[in-house]
Formats: sequence, C-alpha cells, structure tokens
Amino acid sequence: MQQKYEKIYVKVNSDIDSTGYMMPRFITWADGRTFKIEEVKDFRPASTLGGGYSGDCYTVIIHGEEKYLFFEKTNEHFAARVGRWFVERPAV
Repeated sequence: MQQKYEKIYVKVNSDIDSTGYMMPRFITWADGRTFKIEEVKDFRPASTLGGGYSGDCYTVIIHGEEKYLFFEKTNEHFAARVGRWFVERPAV
C-alpha cells in the first residue's frame, strides 16, 4: 500500500535574481516558527512524494537536514498570484 501524504502550505521568503530564478531563504509555519534555509542543493520539476502533482521541487537544507520544498504554480486566471509553497507530511 502506497503511503499517502498531505500538503502543508507554508510562508516562504525568497529572492528572485535577474534571470528570474527564485531562491527560497526562510520558511515560516502557521504557528509563527521561522527556519532559515541554509542551502538549496537542487531544483527541478518533480512530482510530490504522494504523487498526483507535478510541479517544482527544491531540495533544501534546514538545521543540517535535507528537506523537500514544493512550489505549486497557480492558475493563469489569477494573475496577481504566482503560486504557493508547501511541504508534505505523511497523512494520518
């Protein structure tokens, strides 16, 4: 049986360089805890762990541990919204 995952939307502070590359810097949870992203090791279009979504995946280092941070692009009908960031956790 395949493990199911749920999306947890998070606030991410990021920089966008002159080429348009988005570099995430900090993640803030709903409870206000903020974590510095120490390094972005990889970026690629990729499916989420739970499947069913194809988007951008950033492999990041937080507190010395490798984590996956996803960027979900929004619908073109919402021009003021570029997308949302999320992480995944096993569904309970």
